[in-house]
Amino acid sequence: MPESIWLRDDDRPRRPRLSRERIVEAAVALLDAEGAAGLSMRALAARLRAGTMSLYEYVRSKEDVLDLALDEVIGEIEEPPEPGPWRDYLVRQLTQSRAVMRRHPWVPALTATRPLLGPNALARSRPFYAALASAGLAGPALTAAVGTLTSYVNGFVAAENIWWARIRTPAADAELRGAVAGHLNERMADLARLAQVDNGDFDGQFLLGLDLILDGIAARLPPETS
Repeated sequence: MPESIWLRDDDRPRRPRLSRERIVEAAVALLDAEGAAGLSMRALAARLRAGTMSLYEYVRSKEDVLDLALDEVIGEIEEPPEPGPWRDYLVRQLTQSRAVMRRHPWVPALTATRPLLGPNALARSRPFYAALASAGLAGPALTAAVGTLTSYVNGFVAAENIWWARIRTPAADAELRGAVAGHLNERMADLARLAQVDNGDFDGQFLLGLDLILDGIAARLPPETS
């Protein structure tokens, strides 16, 4: 794996007409439009109306660009002004994380392929860990809780993004769910009743699933903090 930009001292000289900030802004726009597969140094240079080689005055590689773009959009998650109840804090932060991943569908896959060591990522990771630690988790249980919550949000939004990329509109979603529900009712009414495939409330499903995980975490906390 290429060395992460965050693990080296990389203060390269800058040409005045470009900047790392402009490159990152263009990269985020390109990723939003084309996805990670559509990002290349040539495509990025074309978007900036610059020569491809000029980008290498600011970054070493496409991997640098991906690291920088990912940290940039993580910065859209608001930092909490004051620590509050651990559960309220986690729900707030993870709901914002979902919103960021919905705006930038390329994010879930990238977060699983690289260390999140940029300044925005670290600024949000520290209070996230601290919230669970202050509630009473430590050691492997703390690490597992953070990993489980992160995986839940990433997985939920990755599936949500794929679904909406194919289905496109709420009307099409409702039509397909109705057809599936009708099919199950005719063949396996008990499964149709249990599965409730006609429920298209993604927001409600997300929060309910998150509550179930948080209930499990709360069950492991000391009684005075759960």
